[in-house]
Amino acid sequence: MASNLLMTLAPVEIYPSPAPQMQEMPASDFKLSKQAIRSSLKASTIDGVFSTIFGSITTGVLLSNFLLELGATSVEIGMLSSFPLLVNLLQPLGAYLGDRTTSRLRYLLWIFSPSRLLWLILVLGIWVNSNGYLASQQLIYSTLAIVLVTHVMGSLGSPAWVSWMAILVPRRLRGRYFGFRNSAASLTNLLSIPLLGWVVSAWPHGSIPAYAGILLLGVIFGILSLGCQFFKADINPQIKLETQEKQEQEAKGNFRMTSNFCWFLIYFSFWTFAVNVSNPFFNLYMLDNLGIDVSWVTIYNSLTAAANLLMLLWWGKLADRIGNRLILLLVGMVVAVTPVFWLLASSDRISLWLWLPLLHLLGGGTWAAIDLCINNMQMDVAPARSQASYFAIAAAVAGVAGAIGTTAGGFLAQFADYGGLPGLFVLSAGLRLAALIPLIFIRERCSQPIAHLMQIYTEKFGLIRRAG
Repeated sequence: MASNLLMTLAPVEIYPSPAPQMQEMPASDFKLSKQAIRSSLKASTIDGVFSTIFGSITTGVLLSNFLLELGATSVEIGMLSSFPLLVNLLQPLGAYLGDRTTSRLRYLLWIFSPSRLLWLILVLGIWVNSNGYLASQQLIYSTLAIVLVTHVMGSLGSPAWVSWMAILVPRRLRGRYFGFRNSAASLTNLLSIPLLGWVVSAWPHGSIPAYAGILLLGVIFGILSLGCQFFKADINPQIKLETQEKQEQEAKGNFRMTSNFCWFLIYFSFWTFAVNVSNPFFNLYMLDNLGIDVSWVTIYNSLTAAANLLMLLWWGKLADRIGNRLILLLVGMVVAVTPVFWLLASSDRISLWLWLPLLHLLGGGTWAAIDLCINNMQMDVAPARSQASYFAIAAAVAGVAGAIGTTAGGFLAQFADYGGLPGLFVLSAGLRLAALIPLIFIRERCSQPIAHLMQIYTEKFGLIRRAG
């Protein structure tokens, strides 16, 4: 979903006592056969692979390196992350428009096709720049404008896509399915990013013309991903409740569900703010502060994808067993202190071959849990009716918070008196720890209390000791 620098660095975005019963809208309500559901989920997985290739080229380290080669500042690099987050304010509008269509397929094609074809303009712009007819600064502004328009269109389409998937994927299988889908995307990143980084570094005419070539390839894969939508069951989650009894039940639980969702909003927005204070600048720190070549950085990003790939399926199965909240709390503590570990990195051999690879492996493994569980929890706490609207509200609120975090981080990074990028990393760590507090108040149906899990662990450990 959402692919920005945060998701590239941590392969984004994002996502207890028993909670009140919320009405599910399973695919069976739409009279879909098991074969139709399986075909839809298979098509969605292939879509994820193709869109990952498109996203790895139009976001993340490859786009950041392209702009740095043109002479972009840290503020302009930070805008790459602030734009996608800020335009999330438009997601309620996207939910409104999507809920008034009879076809999720046609709506999403009309939204995403122009946004992906738009990148062909940048291919032309790079060619014009290479021939001396367009200044580098103008090309930077043009790139940022394309990024902005692309993510505006993405914000209009995202609620419809998420609500579509919430129906197609049974709740009991969400952890495992999205774990598998995200694993396929991570494997794609693992294979494609180093190869694309090597192409950019080895291109005989320089990295800027090289980016034009791989960008053209990315647009092709982006269009192929849209073609996968034709193989998914075209259903509209906006259905009417069949009986007055169900309506009354929903009305009774509405306040409590809203309260639960509000706690999720507080957590999600604060967490997104805290993360974006530092996350968009890790690649910049390696490329600029440490002076590491882009080929090394792409390899490190692939290690992140590899760890993500190895851990996603395990995290998905664990989330289905114990719930998402507990994982977000425990793993969130590790993710919170990770920025501090970056202060120990340098450009010496130990960092290049040991410390930086370990940091990226840790980031990939832990962010696999964070992204998966945030998405699953969002689907669980949002009332079943008008889910697209609830998803849009969450994205809009968190988007504003994330944009503020990225913008603040970009400006603070320029001032050595405030510690520069190292100071940002320390600040982000403290904010991340504070952002975990609202999770305590979120109710999740399938979540197991910490005390119960500790009891099970203690009993099993005691049995193992006695058996030994």
